[in-house]
Amino acid sequence: MSSETDALLALRKAITSKTSVTFANDAGPVSSLSAATHVVLSSSTTLPKTSPTRLRKPGTSATDPQSNPQDFFTLGAVYLAWLLRDASGAEYMKQVRENGYTVGFVSVTERKAVADWLEEKTQSLSGLVTGEAESTTPPGTPPQSRTTTSLPSTSSFSKGADTTSSPLKRRYVADTADMAVVKKIKANEIELQDRNTVLRGIKPNNFHSVKVAISDKLKKIKDAANARNNSSSSWSSKPTTPDPKLQARKARNQYPIIMISSSPTSLITMYNVRRFLQDAVFEPSQEARARAVSEGNARAEDVIPIYRKRTTIDSSGRETETQTRYFVVDSAEALAKFGADAWDRVVCVMTTGQTWQFRPYKWQEPKTLFHHVKGIYFSWTHDPPNPKIKDWNVTELKIDPSRRHIDKSVLAHFWRILDQWTSTNKPSLMKS
Repeated sequence: MSSETDALLALRKAITSKTSVTFANDAGPVSSLSAATHVVLSSSTTLPKTSPTRLRKPGTSATDPQSNPQDFFTLGAVYLAWLLRDASGAEYMKQVRENGYTVGFVSVTERKAVADWLEEKTQSLSGLVTGEAESTTPPGTPPQSRTTTSLPSTSSFSKGADTTSSPLKRRYVADTADMAVVKKIKANEIELQDRNTVLRGIKPNNFHSVKVAISDKLKKIKDAANARNNSSSSWSSKPTTPDPKLQARKARNQYPIIMISSSPTSLITMYNVRRFLQDAVFEPSQEARARAVSEGNARAEDVIPIYRKRTTIDSSGRETETQTRYFVVDSAEALAKFGADAWDRVVCVMTTGQTWQFRPYKWQEPKTLFHHVKGIYFSWTHDPPNPKIKDWNVTELKIDPSRRHIDKSVLAHFWRILDQWTSTNKPSLMKS
């Protein structure tokens, strides 16, 4: 690809020289990229906005944009990433959709690197295929001569050879210079990975030792429990029958409680919390609320039960699936319905980083609150870290705005964190 037809270099030259980039179509100049068919980079350079550049899309291995244009970003997509380089992630995605790039656009995370390369702040860019215009050979370097070694003819091997015995196989000796060149090439290679290859290990793992260690520990716990039961039964001569009503009330009061924020800006609300925590599918709160209204539920419930399936393995290795119940509330008034000891059952508080959320709580100071409960902060993947929660002992979890297939991994991480905290700080609630 020559420099005259290299769309990426032409765009980079226009940006660095501060040339005004305009748009046009068959009718003449237009004011927006969405209405344009061509991008005018200079008085002598006008290219279709669908021209493939040499910037390769992630996960592809093509090397020629002319032969495989679908594997490379178009000129319009690259220019839009530079044009909106300072916009927020949400605004950038909005403009991408309005300009018709539902697919094939530069992602939010790659946008800064592309903009820095176009402005010549950096000289390297991931995914950039080097063309003829960017040859790394210094000017005036003489072409390297190629040494051709002619192979000996078949007759030369047959002369003087013993026809009654097979010829000895010659041992291959690697050339030292070739080994040095290959080593240098491998050092500069970049191994392409995707979401599937990164999950594959390089060697098989055997967890039999872990199973044996856990089995021994569970056996000791079971023997100790039996010993305590036997000793307690020997102390009492008359067995006592517990009150069934008291037992039912105690069991009912042992379900753990999760509190969420009532802020309308919260990603997790009473409209979408059940589908997220129970079905592992994140649905935007506005869409969940519109769906509830269409079903006749104009107002969200103030107490929502969540049923979570859990799989446990006993000492014999047998898997048992159980169902655990949680309650979700979004206010101190709803929490008061569970009785005076309701705060003893709160295991998690989801926050948006706003301190007004804690005013009606038992502990209004964030540091004190998150000493007694586990703090969780949900945010978008493209949002910057929230400085308010840095000193609050709160774990931040990221939700992707568009990729729903990773919701299960985010939710699994949430339950692991909550189980670990509950078993350490409120182990009695793990039995419910």
